[in-house]
Order: sequence, then structure tokens, then C-alpha cells
Amino acid sequence: MRTASRKPSDAAPGKLGALAKLPVFLDLAGKRAVLAGGSAGAAWKAELLAAAGADVEIYAPEPSDEMRALLARGAASGSLTLHERPWSIHVFAGAAIAVGDCEDEAEAKAFRCAAKAAGVPVNTIDKPATCDFQFGAIVNRSPVVIGISTDGAAPILGQAIRRRIETLLPASLAAWAQLAHRIRGRVLERLAIGAPRRAFWEAFAERAFGASPSRSADDEADALIAATRDGSTASGRVTLIGAGPGDPELLTIKAMRALQSADVILFDDLVSDGVLELARREAKRMMVGKRGARESCAQEDINAAMLKLARAGKHVVRLKSGDPMVFGRAGEEIASLEAAGIPVTVVSGVTAAQAMAARLNLSLTHRDHAQSLTLTTGHSRKGELPDTIDWAHAASPHVTTVFYMGARMAGVIRARLFAAGIDPATPVVAIASISRPEERVWSGPIADLEAGIASLPAGAPILIGLGRVFAEAGVQRLKRAA
Repeated sequence: MRTASRKPSDAAPGKLGALAKLPVFLDLAGKRAVLAGGSAGAAWKAELLAAAGADVEIYAPEPSDEMRALLARGAASGSLTLHERPWSIHVFAGAAIAVGDCEDEAEAKAFRCAAKAAGVPVNTIDKPATCDFQFGAIVNRSPVVIGISTDGAAPILGQAIRRRIETLLPASLAAWAQLAHRIRGRVLERLAIGAPRRAFWEAFAERAFGASPSRSADDEADALIAATRDGSTASGRVTLIGAGPGDPELLTIKAMRALQSADVILFDDLVSDGVLELARREAKRMMVGKRGARESCAQEDINAAMLKLARAGKHVVRLKSGDPMVFGRAGEEIASLEAAGIPVTVVSGVTAAQAMAARLNLSLTHRDHAQSLTLTTGHSRKGELPDTIDWAHAASPHVTTVFYMGARMAGVIRARLFAAGIDPATPVVAIASISRPEERVWSGPIADLEAGIASLPAGAPILIGLGRVFAEAGVQRLKRAA
């Protein structure tokens, strides 16, 4: 069956969503900060301000043990000076920032009014109504600093997000950022604005997520600058990325980094908006969808687009649903690119069968039920079932078989399995839009497969699992939840 063809087309990035607060980074080095209060919370804010280079003037008639301990050990940067008296309206003159640990709303309002009269931005701890700005959770890889805000709604959530980010960023990132600071002037001096500088910093960033910089890192950076200037790093490349079944949290860290460094992204119809939102916003997006019985881009056009873009020096990301090496035509694309001398790498993704197993809490190769796992396509180049499927093997009671893209062929699959002698009571599960909010599931015996598929949303991507493992209780739990 021939389907209509379409050309690769541009797709605009999503609109930037509303921001509850604008994240900014304030330079406090050598500037005066006023802090009123002597509690443990005030001590933390004083240490934070000093760490940013501020000269912190602390007004506290009765400083806590935590505040005295901070003063005893000193600050990592800036300075800390204690005045054992209350704050007054005169202390704000010449300050860059003011923080008050106020006992009640009345004092917080008075503190804010006094600071604002002196033109100083104010934060009152745990009293958002009198704040000009808020402190968020911080990930410190200085000079890389990441601030996290929940707009005051859920500070514990902000801390949880901080812990998650901490696990993603190696401690050595600070040393790489310091190196970047040292060589920035050389980069600006030796490399032209635009593509050359971007090429250098992308190559530099790739190294920053590896081992710590070596003792000769400055010399290596100079060599990289020279290579970039000579054009030896300017050649284009292609990365084939597995986007997983839809849930953006199933992306690998390596896939995230590749998406963030892409110049152009060629993506399939089944790639979710959530995954695309994680890509570099400046990257050009091109829809190159291929769907059975629908208008699709010809594979030759996709290959040609990747070649053209890579030859123009672009980092091209070919973003595929699931894993690019499982029914993703990656072999044809890799062969085309390698024949043209274009470097190509592959980043694995979670294939739909893996997502099915995880969603059902089932082992596809449970040793009590299955000693073999088969992943098979539900349609061939002609849009029909492939002639090479071993139906006797699929009908075996000791095999788990997962059919990709087989919804339209459900009746034929059922008939072939019956012809191969399958037990009519063999369990089957079919999941539409797996891992997405619109996910739906059906389970039952193979005898009811066609009717079961018909009960799922029309046009949705559907995965069919066949075998004794699907008799487990997890299927019924998920079916009830759906």
C-alpha cells in the first residue's frame, strides 16, 4: 500500500511560558549588605550573602549560637561584621541589598519601608508580602550557579529539585567553569563572533562533563582554539537519539546533552512535545514524521536533509521515538551518512517494549513463563505483515512476542496465530500511547484481540504484547487505573 508523501517541514519552537519570577544573578562583590536578625535562618542568609562577595553588616541584639559560630569561622568570601544592636533607618545608606529576619508583619513592613526609602531591594525572611525578591534553592558549582524558585509555594519541592540536579552535575564542573573564565579573553580575541566561537564552546562543553581538567588544560584549550580557528572542528555531524515512548523523564542524560547542543532537530510524529521542550530553544526544528497509512516524509528526503545540513557544518539531531535502532530505519540513515563521510553517533532510548514491561510491573522474560523474547514489526515496506514472521515460534507457550505498529493488522495477527495452533486463551495486552497522559490499556485472550484493539483510541500508536507473562496481576492493576 502506497501512502502520500510530504517533504521535511520546519516547526516553530514552543512559546516561552509565563514566569512567576524573573531569575537574575546579582553581583555583590565588594558591596555592602544589611542583614537584620540573629537567628539560625539569618545566619544562613548572612553566609550566603558573604559567599557572593558582599560585606555583610549584621544588626542583632541577641545573636544565636549559629550566628556566633558563623562569625567565628568566617566567610568564604566578602566579610561579616556584627553590630549587637537593632537596625535603624540610617543603616541602609549605600547598601546594595537588605535582608530582614523580622518577628512580625509590622516589623517587616517597617523594615521594607526604610530600605525602600534608601532605594535598596528588600527580602524579609518567610514574609513574601514584603519582599522585592526571594532566595531560591542553590546548586553551587561556582562560577556555575543554579538558582531554583517555586515562587514561595513549595520550598521543600525546591530542595528536592536541587538534590536531583546535584546528582546530574559532576563536582569537577566548577573547575571547568573556572577554566572557561580564564580562557574567555583568548577566545574573544582569537575567534570570530558567531559560528567559530559557538563551535569552540560546544567542544569545550563536551569535555566539561567528563573527567576533571588536567594540569595542562590551559594548553589543551589553546590547542582547541587553534583547531577551531583553522576549521578542523567545523565539520557537521549527526546524532541519532532515542526519544523513548513519550514521557520526557525516560530520556537519558546523554540524550538531553545532545538535544541541548543541536543546531537542527529532525523529529518524528511520535516524539512528544515534552521531549522537544528539553531541546535547545535556538535549534531549528523540522518535522519529518513517518506514520503508517498517513502522509509521510519519504526516507530519501530525510536522508537528503540530514546530508545537506551536516555538510553545512550543523550538528543535526535525528530524534526518533523509542530506540533509534529498533524499527527506526536507523540502518538506512547511518549507511547514507557514512557513505557521504558524515560522522554519526547513536544515543540509545527506551524502546516501547521496555516501557510496556515497566508500566505493567512485569518481566517479559519471567523464567516461569518465557524463555524467549521476540520484538517484531506489525507491517512491512508494503504496509502488510512481513512474510518472514515465524508464527509457530510466536504461538509457542514459552515465548513472549511484542508487535510494534500492529494495530491495523490485529485481525490478521490473530488469524495467523490461530493457524499456527496457539491456545485461544493465551493472554494479550495492548497499550495505546504508552507512558503518555492519554495512555490506555486493554487486556484479554488472543481470541478477543481484534475487538480489544477496536476499543482503544483510533490513530494512537499501539503496542501488542502476547504470552503467558501478561496473565500477571500487574496488567489488571494498570487496566483498573486506566
